[in-house]
Amino acid sequence: MDARSIAQRLVDNIERVIIGKRSQVELAVMTLMCGGHLLIEDVPGVGKTMLARALALSSGCTFKRIQFTPDLLPSDVTGVSVYNQKTGDFEFRAGPLHSQIVLADEINRATPKAQSSMLEAMEERQITVDGVTHPTPKPFMVMATQNPIEYEGTFPLPEAQLDRFLVRLELGYPSAEDEKTIMERQLRGHPVAELEQVCGPNEVLLLQEAVREIYVDPLVQQYIVALCDATRKHETVYLGASPRGSLALQRLGQARALIDDRDYVLPDDVKGLAYSALGHRIILTAQARVKGQTEAETVEDCIRSLAVPGVRARSA
Repeated sequence: MDARSIAQRLVDNIERVIIGKRSQVELAVMTLMCGGHLLIEDVPGVGKTMLARALALSSGCTFKRIQFTPDLLPSDVTGVSVYNQKTGDFEFRAGPLHSQIVLADEINRATPKAQSSMLEAMEERQITVDGVTHPTPKPFMVMATQNPIEYEGTFPLPEAQLDRFLVRLELGYPSAEDEKTIMERQLRGHPVAELEQVCGPNEVLLLQEAVREIYVDPLVQQYIVALCDATRKHETVYLGASPRGSLALQRLGQARALIDDRDYVLPDDVKGLAYSALGHRIILTAQARVKGQTEAETVEDCIRSLAVPGVRARSA
């Protein structure tokens, strides 16, 4: 199996729907390769939902969409036990969370109780209902969206839940040329309707195994730890990146190396992925927010403050 070719097929196929956003598409595919979860934070209408659909269709994974609203109940997400009068037993009816790729649309519109119903599945790959534990399918990925501009009627995600997302992604507006291409392609229909499956769930699992085999030099690991530690000590930061952030950055570096056809992680991989992996794990102080400091600027400051390690030859 050529893992890189599978990853490239996924990226190329999704690009038929998400125009002009190759780096963002690669990041979404890398999140799936790492077995992580993706938070897409952007304004309405830029393709957040379509990215999730395209990834599910391209990988052949089962797909369910949950529209988060203030009246959503945890049982609407996880499933519920229903009494069967014929058998005299309770039967479990699985909720939409029992899919391989789950789109949690506008996740910050649900109450904290409904949001927390996803925590166990995201971290432990299992769902407990009425004392019975049900494993999630493999592969399993949650793709959540939220609008960062609209705050009325929303419930911000708590830090514990933000920390469970491997990557936070921003799509951004397309260029004028790309927007014209999008209009032309959707003149008679949406291209997602013609999107073909380019791999299967078993190939995705093999891809995830291949990512774990990518070599990470101890010097690169030290660099990742130093970078996360720098976020905790930065003067603008109230709460820095957790150890889960170090693990996320290492795994993303392995996925980046695989896509670039390397069997080892470079410090440049770490630098390029630092904000995507750590930005949502950092909480700035009130004074820094008032001054207009951003998480991206803080991560960049931390990168500049550290010496980049040299690359050693891989031991035989």
